[in-house]
Amino acid sequence: MFLVAGSTAVPAAAEEVRLTLHHFLPTTSTTHADFLVPWAERVAEASEGRIAIDIYPSMQLGGAPPGLYDQAREGVVDLVWTLPGYTPGRFPLIEVFELPFVAASAEATSQAAHAYYEAHADAVFEDVHVLLVHVHAPGTFHIRGQSITAVEDLAGLKVRAPSRVSNSALAALGATPVGMPVPEVPQALSRGVIDAALLPWEVALALRTHELVDHHTEIHAPRGLYTAVFLFAMNLDAYEALPQDLQDVLDAQSGLPLAAEIGQLWDEAEASGRAAAVEAGNQIDAVTDPEVARWHEATRPVIDDWVAEMDAQGHGGSDLLAEARALIEQYDQP
Repeated sequence: MFLVAGSTAVPAAAEEVRLTLHHFLPTTSTTHADFLVPWAERVAEASEGRIAIDIYPSMQLGGAPPGLYDQAREGVVDLVWTLPGYTPGRFPLIEVFELPFVAASAEATSQAAHAYYEAHADAVFEDVHVLLVHVHAPGTFHIRGQSITAVEDLAGLKVRAPSRVSNSALAALGATPVGMPVPEVPQALSRGVIDAALLPWEVALALRTHELVDHHTEIHAPRGLYTAVFLFAMNLDAYEALPQDLQDVLDAQSGLPLAAEIGQLWDEAEASGRAAAVEAGNQIDAVTDPEVARWHEATRPVIDDWVAEMDAQGHGGSDLLAEARALIEQYDQP
């Protein structure tokens, strides 16, 4: 596989297999520093040094974030961490967790999303070996020059969101949605291409968004306006080429337990991002009831449209939505 300067290499004493892992966030991100690097170290330890993993952040191996899934599918790299929503409409079944006011905490929703994937694997990500499906904590608006406290405040604002579902929600609320991968957000804010971005606090910190905006708006509700689904996956041939005992090592470091762990990690990381905004002197507003009810009503057609689309594809949209909500409730118990 590709080897370039600047990768994060996890050494192995008795290496048999060396894998490449590619993703789009910087080394300062929670994903890289607190998830992928420790995960690779655990795999090396559990395999007694027989598996080594070279991690390439910030698209160091080339391409753009929307191409990561195909890099894994085609064997350009062995492992990717990516956002399926960067290829709009390609993975519609998993979008159910990105619908407005569906997601709970990252910990609960990540477990729900992975369990949902396991129930619908053949129809969701059939041409890669999935290690993990998870989400980030419910997102927040990060805005230049004004507050957002009511639906009317979004009128005409150019707002970045990551996926077609979240962009549809923004349009329903009166904003002008601008879809783009997250690495493009700082420059887009600096140049005025966008007025605001929807991001979790944790990612906003990694991008230093708090230095580029002066207002933030949280949605205070039991379910968030949006989240994004992430995929941690491996090339099928690379996985199947491993001896059974090394497949078992990867399997033991994957799945629902990992979803719970990473979900909790993302929830806890929100505090640091928010604290950075407070320290910068930025204004933090909140949308609360009864205003939240207006946002629910405005975005209801987005849910209806997704259900109708799934129905047209023969998937039973209402049943999928009910299943996703039931799984979130199951994992959201104290």
